[in-house]
Amino acid sequence: MTGTIDAGTDTGTDDEPLEVPVDGLRLVLVRHGQTDANAGHVLDTALPGYPLNPLGQEQALGVAGVLADWPVRAVFASKATRAQETAAPVAEAHGLPVTVLDGVHEISVGELEGAADARSRRIFEDVYDAWWGGDLGRSMPGGESAADVRDRALPVVDELARAADDLPPGSAIVLVSHGATIRIIAGALLGDTVETAYVPNTGRVVLVRDPGSDTGWTLQLWDSGPTLPGDVTAGATG
Repeated sequence: MTGTIDAGTDTGTDDEPLEVPVDGLRLVLVRHGQTDANAGHVLDTALPGYPLNPLGQEQALGVAGVLADWPVRAVFASKATRAQETAAPVAEAHGLPVTVLDGVHEISVGELEGAADARSRRIFEDVYDAWWGGDLGRSMPGGESAADVRDRALPVVDELARAADDLPPGSAIVLVSHGATIRIIAGALLGDTVETAYVPNTGRVVLVRDPGSDTGWTLQLWDSGPTLPGDVTAGATG
């Protein structure tokens, strides 16, 4: 196994970072803030999706404050409303625009879209668990598989990394995306067999470009926090 990230465990902090290249590009993956769909345990993956609720707006301001002193050179977001609303204060803190990208939106749950019942969440969880067991080709009923998300998201991330080649050493780029998509992207960049963990609303997963690693990326930080029951697309259960 390449590595394991246990839910509820920080892998580093801003004050005590892991050993990573100090001049490497930092890819900061941020999950969007809370929506009423998250709070109501609704499977909401279709675009444009729910906006942030008042708590989600506070969370967006909070993560903008956390990243205010980081050397952020660009801010990106998926096409979902909640991602763009989360990215806006982050970008504003650095005097940057939010660039909206195709391909980094949430996994499509297909026939489960809009469902909030326990049976639908169990179906989702069964597929989700299969992905982390290695069956990336298993699809949501009428929806996408983890392999589908990798196929559309990884080329976008690769292009962002290439475009950042001319940035000053140690620069950071922020991509606001979604729970399952972030876990899939991070797992792919860190190694197919890495186990990923729950990503709370506005949680950060920070990867550093590292030519010395097997995959070209090293994990610096995986934000952890208490899981919200029913927040299944980010890795919670129940």
